[in-house]
Amino acid sequence: MSVEATLVVLFSVATAVAIGARRLRIPYTAALVVVGLGLSTLHVVQPPHLTKQVLFAFILPGLLFEAAFNLDVAELRRNWWGIAALAVPGVVVSIAFTAWITTTTMSALGVDREFTMGLGLVFGALIAATDPVAVVALFKQLRAPARLTTMLEAESLLNDGTAIVFLTLILTFVSGASTTPGSIAWHFLTIAGGGIVTGAVVGLAASQVTKRVDDPMIEITLTVIAAYGSFVLSDQLGVSGVLATVTAGVICGNYGKRIGMSDATKVAIHAFWEYLSFALNSIVFLLIGFEVAYGNLAAAWREVSVAYFAALMARAVVIAAVTLLLHRSVERIPARWSVVLTWGGLRGALSMVLALGIAPDFAGGQLLVTMTFGVVFISLVLQGLTMPWMLRKLRIPER
Repeated sequence: MSVEATLVVLFSVATAVAIGARRLRIPYTAALVVVGLGLSTLHVVQPPHLTKQVLFAFILPGLLFEAAFNLDVAELRRNWWGIAALAVPGVVVSIAFTAWITTTTMSALGVDREFTMGLGLVFGALIAATDPVAVVALFKQLRAPARLTTMLEAESLLNDGTAIVFLTLILTFVSGASTTPGSIAWHFLTIAGGGIVTGAVVGLAASQVTKRVDDPMIEITLTVIAAYGSFVLSDQLGVSGVLATVTAGVICGNYGKRIGMSDATKVAIHAFWEYLSFALNSIVFLLIGFEVAYGNLAAAWREVSVAYFAALMARAVVIAAVTLLLHRSVERIPARWSVVLTWGGLRGALSMVLALGIAPDFAGGQLLVTMTFGVVFISLVLQGLTMPWMLRKLRIPER
C-alpha cells in the first residue's frame, strides 16, 4: 500500500474511532490505541514505525506547542510551586522509587533475580515523565476543572525535559563513565536552561513579527515556525527541544496573542491548531497501538505487571509528598484531586521512543523495551478508559 493510501486509511479509522468514542463517552486516545492494536493483529495496513525521527520531527513539536499556546498562565502562576515540584524533584523521586520497587519486587517474587538496580534506574527514567500528548488530549476531552487540568498539563509539558536529561545521565553512569553531583547539576541546568532561553528567543521574535503583520495566514505560519523552529534550533544547539517548544508556545499564546493578534487572527489560529492537534493525536495513538507487540507482552507478563505496579506506586508517592508539602499553602491540593493526579499520570509515545533509542548492545535493553511498552499500553487503556468514571465517582465537576 502506498504512503498516500496508508494515510487515507489511518485518518478514516481515526475519524470512525472519534465518532464512536464520542457516542460511547470514552476517551478517544485510549480507543485509538486499542483499535491500532487490533489492526496490527489483522495486518490490515502497514503504517510507518513510531521512530524518534517521526515523533520528534513531525508529531511532538506541534502537540507541545498547541498545549502550551492554550495554557492558562494565570492558573500556571497560581500553581507554580506545585507544578515545579512535580516536574523536577518529583521526577527524580519517581525514578528512584520506580527503580527500588521494580528491583526488590522482581527479586522477592523470583520474577527476575538478575534485574539490577542499574536497569531499574534506566527503566525508572524511561517512564518517569507523564506523557504530554496523552495527558493533554485526555483532559481536554474530559473538561476537568481548570486548575486541575492546568496542573496536570503543565507538569506533563515540563517534566519531559527533566526525564530526558536524567535518562542520559543514568545511561552514562550505568555504562561505567565517571560522573559527579556537580557535573550532573551543570548538565541539567545547561540543557534545561538552554532550552528555555532558546524557546524564549524564538517566541519573542515571532511575537514581534506578528505585531507588525495583520494577515491571519501569515500569523498562523509564524506560529508554525515558532513551534517547529524552536525544536529544531534547540536540537542543533544540544539543549532541550521540549522545553524550547513549550516556552515558545507559552510566549506566543500569551504575550504574542495580546500584543499583535486581531480577533479574526485569534479565531483562525485557534481553529488551525485545534485541527492539527486532532490530526497528530490520531496518528500518534494509532501508531502506539501498532507498535505494541502483544506476543512479547504476553511472554513477559510478570515483568510487565511488576513494572506497571512500580510506576503507579512511585507516582502515588510523589503526588502524596507534594500534596503534603503544599497542605498549608495557598496551592493546597484537595485529596480527591490527588487521586486524579495519580491516576492521570499516563505514559505514552515519548517513553516508547526513548526505550527504542537505547543502544541495541545495551545489556537488558530488550526487556526494558518490553516493560516500557507494557506500562504505556496498560496506562493508556486501563487508566485512560476509567478516568471518566473516576471523575464522576469523585464528584469532580466539569469545567
